[in-house]
Amino acid sequence: MRLSIDVGGTFTDLVVDRSTGAAEIFKAPTTYPDPIDGILAAVALAAEAQGADVESFLGDVEVLFHSTTRAINAVITGQAARTALLATEGHPDILLIREGGRTDPFNYRISYPAPYIPRALTFEIPGRILADGGEHATLDEAAVLSVIESLKAKKVEAVAVSLLWSIVNPAHELRVGELLAEHLPDVPFTLAHQLNPTVREYRRTSSCAIDASLKPIMSAYLRALKQRLGARGLKGQIFAVTSQGGLVDVEELAERPILALNSGPSMAPVAGRYFAKLQGVSTAIVTDAGGTTYDVSLVRGGALPRTRETWLGPVYQGHLTGFPSVDVKSVGAGGGSIASVEGGLLRVGPESARSDPGPVCYGRGGTRPTVTDAAVVLGYIDPNFFLGGQMGLAVEAARAAIESDVAIPLGLGVEDAALAIVDLATESMVHAIEDITVKQGVDPEDAVIIGGGGAAGINAVLIARRLGCRSILFPDVGAALSAAGAMMSELTSEFSQVVFMKTGAFDAAGAQGIVAGLKKRAETFFASAGGRARDRRIDLAIEGRYPSQVWEIDVAIDETMLAAEDAAQLLVAAFHARHEELFGFRDDGDDVEIMGWTALARCRLADESAIRLPSSSGAAGGQSRSMAFRETGRIDAPAYRLEALDVAAIVTGPAVVESNFTTVVLAPGSRASKTAEGGLIVEPFVQSVVRLREFAA
Repeated sequence: MRLSIDVGGTFTDLVVDRSTGAAEIFKAPTTYPDPIDGILAAVALAAEAQGADVESFLGDVEVLFHSTTRAINAVITGQAARTALLATEGHPDILLIREGGRTDPFNYRISYPAPYIPRALTFEIPGRILADGGEHATLDEAAVLSVIESLKAKKVEAVAVSLLWSIVNPAHELRVGELLAEHLPDVPFTLAHQLNPTVREYRRTSSCAIDASLKPIMSAYLRALKQRLGARGLKGQIFAVTSQGGLVDVEELAERPILALNSGPSMAPVAGRYFAKLQGVSTAIVTDAGGTTYDVSLVRGGALPRTRETWLGPVYQGHLTGFPSVDVKSVGAGGGSIASVEGGLLRVGPESARSDPGPVCYGRGGTRPTVTDAAVVLGYIDPNFFLGGQMGLAVEAARAAIESDVAIPLGLGVEDAALAIVDLATESMVHAIEDITVKQGVDPEDAVIIGGGGAAGINAVLIARRLGCRSILFPDVGAALSAAGAMMSELTSEFSQVVFMKTGAFDAAGAQGIVAGLKKRAETFFASAGGRARDRRIDLAIEGRYPSQVWEIDVAIDETMLAAEDAAQLLVAAFHARHEELFGFRDDGDDVEIMGWTALARCRLADESAIRLPSSSGAAGGQSRSMAFRETGRIDAPAYRLEALDVAAIVTGPAVVESNFTTVVLAPGSRASKTAEGGLIVEPFVQSVVRLREFAA
């Protein structure tokens, strides 16, 4: 049996795969400040459903996959460890100077962002390595020891070491690490060249600083997770989800906690790609609508979207991770996003009610209306069957909150105010999708929307209509899309080496030697994965640019290119094609500068198999309840059960199709049918939509 746990801002999702082809989903409120309590609550629900106690249930678990917001929350809330930075003498301002950039260049009221590690905790280390790897000045070990004494006096909890050109010659950084281990043994440290061997100083130093600052808190969290789950009977191995869309053993995550940033959202594209492939689609807009955020990503040509431009906080004002990750955009428009009226204008999000106290309808002390409250008031969510009946919802309390906070200030009726809340949340979601499609030259009409997350179905049809999308797919496990994605993911590790090479003076033997070295490291990784590793693959790539460019792009290569007589020409052709795909143009007359080489090692922990919920032989439903649509006003519309719906059945809007953990709202003019895999496919444009009160007849 395998478990996958995704700790979200509002709910903790648990997917159980019993290796029989049928999966189960369980949800429990995320607990603060200790999310492990919420994890154990979800496990208790799964054990109860099986008729077992927690100890015997966990005793049958072979593998547990886990994603958490612990790391990113620590950075955003300023709760990361007190960290020092050791930099090359004369270069202490790497984190302060950054790479430049302003989102609003003419607004001089925006203060200059503070560095991730303050100057008071930045120390200069005498010694200098040159760009060619030569030693310009020897490392002053006496000065390093003096700095270590200062670190003790300042009660530093972690240390980041980032010296100039350590990616070419790491001797100085390695020696500093040895001295830290000897004279400051209880304080964790990160060496920049080992973590992120990239040529750019700010990115390498920023990632090093973030990683070091997370080591104490993440090590403590992972130790507590293993100890508490082990105490309750877990003997299986725990793998952590990474922001690169893969898996690592939790022991490795403790050594490189930066991998955990945005780990949960990275799994939605993995699952979205899988479900899109089942429908024969290679381009998919993957959405994950949770209680706190609405996450979107674009799977194009069957490939996961990747980026090195991941910021913690606002762009240019936050901190750049400098680390490659799955490209996921998030907006504060989840089901728990709070609606308010400011200056006579309606505002929805980004502030969220989270799980504590949660939306007003939860009855847990929340007083401010949310998107979920609007959906309950409009009749889309069955108040007596929320989370499969685990939680009853207070409809009248939600109605009163919307009336006092939104309807009265705007001079609207309660239902019109609730519709306005849904409409405004829809606009935020549409803009997020346009950022990753229209603004990148992709027509949304050519893509299928994958609806993931418990709140995905509330306004997915409205979103598809605004974008012109022809279809929306709601997988049966979509309510826990990220947790399901971990089941489909792979054990991964990326190995990089910075070696500058021009294609005009290409060293084929040198290139083959670099790749051979990277492959050897990848094979060592596979060996460490043990007999469970299967379907092993190594993806090779270069980081290249035109000579007149500042930034590099990743271009996939293979060994046959390097072994060919015209290896340089093949690499240049591959670069031209990739550049044109990304930016719409190419410079055929130019050579290419190769800045770095990478090898991504990946393998599966189990055979690829479908993860789906069991079907039900009960009635599909169709019983009516009161709902409100902008096209029809308040009417009685049917509600169907997804798991009991027949594959041949066609459901037309206005209606809802619901399961234990999600509700898909079919606006008038849309229709839906069940897929062979157990999901729901929705066509948002079946007939023209006009406002006719005869729907209410």
